[in-house]
Amino acid sequence: MSQLPVVIIGAGSIGMRHVQVAQECAATRIAAVVEPVAARRAELRSMGLNAVATLDDVPDETRAAILATPTQDHHASALACIDRGWPVIVEKPVAGTMDQATDIVTRAADRGVPLFTGHHRRCHPFSRATREALTQIGDVVGVQGMWSLRKHDTYYDAQWRRLPGAGPLLTNLTHELDLLRFFLGEIDEITALTSNARRGLMVEDTSALALRFESGALGSFLISDAGASPWSFESATAENPAIAPSGQDYLRFVGTLGSLEFPSLTFWGRSDPGEVEWSKPLTRRDGPHCDTVDPLLEQITRFAGVVGGAEDDVLCTGADGMKALEMTLAAALSAQQGRPVRAGQVPGDYTGV
Repeated sequence: MSQLPVVIIGAGSIGMRHVQVAQECAATRIAAVVEPVAARRAELRSMGLNAVATLDDVPDETRAAILATPTQDHHASALACIDRGWPVIVEKPVAGTMDQATDIVTRAADRGVPLFTGHHRRCHPFSRATREALTQIGDVVGVQGMWSLRKHDTYYDAQWRRLPGAGPLLTNLTHELDLLRFFLGEIDEITALTSNARRGLMVEDTSALALRFESGALGSFLISDAGASPWSFESATAENPAIAPSGQDYLRFVGTLGSLEFPSLTFWGRSDPGEVEWSKPLTRRDGPHCDTVDPLLEQITRFAGVVGGAEDDVLCTGADGMKALEMTLAAALSAQQGRPVRAGQVPGDYTGV
């Protein structure tokens, strides 16, 4: 099978992770890495990479792109890739505003170019298994989640991290909302409270959210970078080597016939053939074994498959990424205005600040 020639746009920490997996993936090879800083290009070339300054310098053989630049560049660079006919993965968030996201998604649809957003958590086997496992708990009543990791004090030495827009609401929440949509479907409404009481900075350190799903299920989620806890996606899964693992579940789904913990997929359900009700104990069942994978490698492998004509219902599409962005911005707007915000109510030019 011939390898897909891809360009990686942006050579920061995330971009270099994409470089790594593109090199490891049997289905892809790197045609070029776009990096505007000359000194950084020299470093990349010393690694044996074809580092170029602009998209215009990318080899003609290129057939797809992975965009890992700062968010403010996503709009222009994504459109440039789409106009070249390159299927593209845009790192999350897909854009900075809903207007920009709409431009990107519409252009891709008009040109018939596959567009995806880099919400890679979907690609874990345990994430895919959860969608199937949720069918066993009856109608989903609700979900409760907590992401609380205490960032080290020096994290906030950088002045920009002390300003609105740099807190957990806009930095960390979008992954959680995409994963919840992947499991439970569309989010119709979100309400958010924020606090900066622990650090006293302009930016929030903690937020509590209430969610209403299109299905009628409800959710609650606490997100904080000031509280020390074992409960977060990263702690639960050991996905990020910079974050200490705990192995503790951080999501709990409740249904009419039972409950499910995530990511362990521990199941609680009926203990006899009769009605499931509170006088009867629930039976606990451990979750299945799921292989450990590099989700970014799984993502690029699936991406190459789609470019080659395969179907895929796991990758986060551009439209999915736009929905995650909308609900993230809706949470920020709710916190600022002190009211619930529904889908469709986020102004097109709103940045969350």
